[in-house]
Amino acid sequence: AKKVRNGKETDPYQRIMVGLSISDVLLSFFWFFLGTWMVPKETGWLWAVGNTSSCSAQGFFALFGGFGELLYQAAISLNILLLIVFGWKQERFSKKVEKPMHFIIIAFVLVLAIIPLAYETYNPGCGQCNITPLWGKCSTKDEGELCIVRGNEQVFTVILNIGGASILIVLIFCTVVMVWVYLHVRRQEMRNRRYNFGISNNADNHRESRRIRKILFLYTLSLYVSYGPWLFAVFIGGPISESISDTIFPLLGFWNMLVYFLPNCLKYQRDHPGTWLVTAYFQVLRPAPCAWSPSGMCAGQKEELEDAPEMNFAKFNTTNEQPATIPVDSATQNNDLEESVNLKI
Repeated sequence: AKKVRNGKETDPYQRIMVGLSISDVLLSFFWFFLGTWMVPKETGWLWAVGNTSSCSAQGFFALFGGFGELLYQAAISLNILLLIVFGWKQERFSKKVEKPMHFIIIAFVLVLAIIPLAYETYNPGCGQCNITPLWGKCSTKDEGELCIVRGNEQVFTVILNIGGASILIVLIFCTVVMVWVYLHVRRQEMRNRRYNFGISNNADNHRESRRIRKILFLYTLSLYVSYGPWLFAVFIGGPISESISDTIFPLLGFWNMLVYFLPNCLKYQRDHPGTWLVTAYFQVLRPAPCAWSPSGMCAGQKEELEDAPEMNFAKFNTTNEQPATIPVDSATQNNDLEESVNLKI
């Protein structure tokens, strides 16, 4: 948002984060913030003031946001993989991958969210409306037997299986990408150490490689922390595991926000030695304060904190690298130096 406000062009990485943020806002707002307010009041849940339509709306947007943030998490890993390992530029990613990627993600989650809506399978569950068939008495005469009075059990089973498979696929994909990028960056770092490119250049590459590996690792870790307990609750079950998953699951957007702003916070710590990381986050995330004039009027805003430099993927794009000069092996250079000294002696 700051780049758009200042007239700066955004890149695919920022636009992917926008899609991820929108998906997380939809999930958090409709599922966790509104909560029981959208549940039909006849269910008896605390603060339940909704109806069937509001219940369907809650389930629709929660499913749309949940699948959306999961797929955009995979999109972040795909973006970093193509840039670092395969030597792409952001311009190439934007032209060949970004538009189809956004279209596929939005179309996929939209279809998944519409199917339960068409079959009336968004119904009250445990305090929220989700994909579940609504059970009730088969007739006024049969008191013990229950039947599905609203929804479709097959739709519930299919969507549940698609959700579990999607989470497993994304977890595996993001893990493979993290390891792949780590090994690639590590090899490039060893290459820079082997050849004499200068001490300062090697130090800069080392810092940048550690930064990229840390960011990708933290993104993947946030995915495991949020969806790991949910998978455990689905396959193992139990009230304790379900309570833990319900508490941690909505925090994926919060973890991603912390990872996204981490470079700016570390830069603030370098500029202000002795600052705690929590304080750095507060300074980076808070709105720019107003500089008040003696008369009590706002005389303009204080200068905003500068963003940390973007992750420099180009340093590690070695697929199509064309070095301007032939690198000299440091060991060979030392031998040549020794021979020249001997000749002089």
